[in-house]
Amino acid sequence: MLYENLLIEYSNSHLIIKEKDLPVNKGRIKGNKIAIRRNLSAKEKGCVLAEELGHYHTTAGNILDQSDAGNRKQELKARLWAYDKLIGLDGIIKSYQHGCQTLYEMADYLEITEEFLKEALILYKNKYETHVEYEDYIITFIPTFVVKAID
Repeated sequence: MLYENLLIEYSNSHLIIKEKDLPVNKGRIKGNKIAIRRNLSAKEKGCVLAEELGHYHTTAGNILDQSDAGNRKQELKARLWAYDKLIGLDGIIKSYQHGCQTLYEMADYLEITEEFLKEALILYKNKYETHVEYEDYIITFIPTFVVKAID
């Protein structure tokens, strides 16, 4: 499971990752402490932990006020880190090679939520615009999401 793999990967770091009864957020980070809401599914916990790890690796200070443009930039940077960690272009291609034909199948194969995958694809579309060539594949984002092997 993805969540357990992330916990193992970061077990030897100085991070403290705990499940808690968070009333508002699904996850929080403060310094080297990450809290994940206890009652989430394993897939949700993995996605939330990846985003909090993204904050750990890419952001500085309190960015809770999303009306601030700088904070919004840091939030996007953390999310992109999480999307690249859990999906990336490699994950999109591996899903295609595995035979996934729908977003639900891709998300299930990658052990993430469908919502997380959809948000990642939106960010990738903004980053790569219409398409990107990667390895021996073309990943098209506009007009529709398609993965094709280059002949």
